[in-house]
Amino acid sequence: MPDFRSRQQQRKEESISIDQQLARLEEDIRRLKIDFDVYFNGGSKRPPHEARGRVEATIKRISDNRNLTYAQRYFFNNLVARYTSYRELWRRTLKARNEPTF
Repeated sequence: MPDFRSRQQQRKEESISIDQQLARLEEDIRRLKIDFDVYFNGGSKRPPHEARGRVEATIKRISDNRNLTYAQRYFFNNLVARYTSYRELWRRTLKARNEPTF
């Protein structure tokens, strides 16, 4: 019986840790959007590619985790979909900025 409880406690701790990672990822995506908005509006000279790489690494790490509950997986997939739509917008905007207009 104690073995079952310890495994159950460990799953709860992993779930809390995953929830914290998801909350951090959500915040990082929000911050990255703000950084790109600042860049596109002329407030920064360089696009935030380092922050983008960190967000993508976090997404990869969480996607490899097999211990996500259905609710966590759903939330994660929503975050990834939001990030993907932002990434496409940023790609199109960067492409439009770098192409000369004739």
